[in-house]
Amino acid sequence: MPRISAANNAAQRAETQRRVLTAFGELLFTHGLPGLTMTDVARHAGVGRTAVYNYYADIEELLISYALDETERFLAELRESLSTLENPVERLALYVRTQVEDLSRRHLPPGPAMAAVLSPSSFAKLADHVGELSVLLQGILRDGMAQGYLPQADIGQQAQLIHGTLSSSAARGSNEPAELEARIARTVRFIQLGAGARFDDDGAPLRVSLPLP
Repeated sequence: MPRISAANNAAQRAETQRRVLTAFGELLFTHGLPGLTMTDVARHAGVGRTAVYNYYADIEELLISYALDETERFLAELRESLSTLENPVERLALYVRTQVEDLSRRHLPPGPAMAAVLSPSSFAKLADHVGELSVLLQGILRDGMAQGYLPQADIGQQAQLIHGTLSSSAARGSNEPAELEARIARTVRFIQLGAGARFDDDGAPLRVSLPLP
């Protein structure tokens, strides 16, 4: 008789589902999405194929669940980290750094590839969720402008340009620690300066205009 490792059935189900999602993410990283099957995921997770189908009807449903889970985790960690900083220019730096680090190691296919494999309704779910990142970035930019650390600009357009730069930076070059750190540092300063931030000789953010009343 198999040993029950979880305290109850609900915990056991949650544990199994987590193993399935983890296995799926690892296979995305090592093998990519094309050709990946539910049987592959079940085998890698160490569970029966029926167990996988108990949670997900097909690979598309598994992919969207994994993507949403990854995004929720990332957003929670990012919000917690941002809450420790007050200056909006420093918060922008943290946002950029965290995004490049995450995009550089993320197992998910890029946006266009996701759109090609997901149904329009599933892709819309993911797009809405990822849109929360844009809202978070726009809030940082808005605070920077209101406090006088960034010049007034079209916040929505600026957020789009920043996200484009982030994706490009994450996809370029080696992820060897020293190279990745150098790339992140260049990206942070490029985006800060592009947004209009200015710094004193010690690297501290300067106000470029008076705060809004």
